Amino acid sequence: MSLPATTIHAEEFHTPGPSDFELPAIFGDVTKPMLLVVLSGVIAFALFYAMSRKAAVVPGRLQFAGEYVYGFVRNTIARDTIGGHDYMRFVPLLFGIFVFVLINNFYGVIPFIQFPTMSHIGYTAALAIIIWLTYNVVGIVKHGFLGYLKHQTVPAGISGPILIMLIPLEFFSNIIVRPFTLALRLFATMFAGHLLLALFSVGGAYLIQHYDPSALGVTAGVLSFVIGIGVSFLDMLVMFLQAYVITLLSAMYIGSAIADEH
Repeated sequence: MSLPATTIHAEEFHTPGPSDFELPAIFGDVTKPMLLVVLSGVIAFALFYAMSRKAAVVPGRLQFAGEYVYGFVRNTIARDTIGGHDYMRFVPLLFGIFVFVLINNFYGVIPFIQFPTMSHIGYTAALAIIIWLTYNVVGIVKHGFLGYLKHQTVPAGISGPILIMLIPLEFFSNIIVRPFTLALRLFATMFAGHLLLALFSVGGAYLIQHYDPSALGVTAGVLSFVIGIGVSFLDMLVMFLQAYVITLLSAMYIGSAIADEH
């Protein structure tokens, strides 16, 4: 007795994977992620120019939105983390990081773009290097080179032989590891989220078009799209949280670098 004809032809289904993130050049050596990164700067400038162009004591909707985001970064992240004495000079950097990462993350759910540029490790690595240089430079400026090394590697109130073990661990944790964890955290989250959305979208389309019996394929495909929509809303929350987390960690590292005690 023969089995009913089939279900799904696995050899015809292209499973989304890392190769889907290697996009071909649009012209010359310029790729879509490169254009999106430049576009994010243009979008940020245009938005906040529009929000501040007609500033008034009683803000309009755009001005209110801009002031709300700025106030969120200034008060909730910078002031509460760095401290009331030094935080204002770092607000432009932190505000820029938050807006830049947020825009590039949300590209992943914008129709016809649908690619979060932070899912490329190169962009998160570059951002992590900027943050790493910033907090180390401001720390050296305040404490001096040797004083900063001591500040970052010798915990306050600790002395004796235990320092033989603690100093290398603190140096490795505070100086070496931080940029890697910053870059990998943002990259891995955006990469996984986009891959998951691609899987539900491509899988749903394939089930509807190629699965036999067709009624079961359409049902499973529609269910896949519905789950994909739910995942996209969850992914939007994660996109915001990742922008918040990398900005918060940047503020924490800066605050730690210029603090009087480690």
